[in-house]
Amino acid sequence: MNIEVSAALLFRDGKLLITQRPAGTHLAGLWEFPGGKREHGETFEECLQRELREELAIEVDVHELFEEIVHEYPEKAVHLKFFRCELKSGEPRPIHCEALQWITRDDLNKYEFPAADAQLISRLADHKTIWS
Repeated sequence: MNIEVSAALLFRDGKLLITQRPAGTHLAGLWEFPGGKREHGETFEECLQRELREELAIEVDVHELFEEIVHEYPEKAVHLKFFRCELKSGEPRPIHCEALQWITRDDLNKYEFPAADAQLISRLADHKTIWS
């Protein structure tokens, strides 16, 4: 099974928004970048706008693709696209996630992320300019 996922890198005041996966889901309790599964006929950008509206009650502008990863879990493969986004309206609220957090670059190693995000986490930790 191959799942396509679009996720946001949403920065504000030098901090990055992360969300915690809800109980009862695959990888429950781990932290991730907000987004979700792409539906048939949807672009990755459209998917991201829809998911952020549904999950966090925000509207965003989707900018450039920052990272693309294919990761094989034992039960499925995920194709992840991470886009830099800009908040247009709304204040993020945890509607379809356990919690949300704005973190600094130094906070990255304090949260547990899915294995699929390891390459991205490393790149974000080394990439100083994207945080400003």
